[in-house]
Amino acid sequence: MNTLTPHIPRLETERLILRALSESDFDAEAEFFASDASKFLGGPKRSDETWRLMAQLLGHWVLRGYGFWGVEEKDSGRYVGHVGLWFPHSWPEPEIGWTLMNDATGKGYATEAALAARSHAYEVLGWETAVSMIDPENTASKAVADRLGAKFDYTYDHPAFGAMQVWRHPAPADLVNGGMEAYA
Repeated sequence: MNTLTPHIPRLETERLILRALSESDFDAEAEFFASDASKFLGGPKRSDETWRLMAQLLGHWVLRGYGFWGVEEKDSGRYVGHVGLWFPHSWPEPEIGWTLMNDATGKGYATEAALAARSHAYEVLGWETAVSMIDPENTASKAVADRLGAKFDYTYDHPAFGAMQVWRHPAPADLVNGGMEAYA
């Protein structure tokens, strides 16, 4: 059997480990995407749709060489969401995105993991810019973008989700320590 396994680097922050998504993350993802909390990400979804979404996230690594990491707490090993880099076909620009499970919000995990992902994009991949696309009503994600230093730039008409706000992250030259100064 021929298997295609992308190299997915492991990143660590003070409290989190960013690693390859795995089948063991599925139950948490299925629970999240079955809930109303997933409304800004095309949910709620059936479990078979969530399975395909996870496969899509992993496939992005194969096609682009980067993608979303599964995020777990260092202390407990508990899966708390997926955060990473995203640039599928027809996307306006390379994106930094975050999705936290319902019981992991309000702890700063999205900001902490997104800083690590952005640092990887700028320092390893050589990105010169990045955006985050956010539903105009998603105040929690807009707050994360703001904490990351991103600013509203323009509105993008997403083919599936409609009008999305595009928040521009600071360029690499505008960041101290690759943007990881809070975790240095």
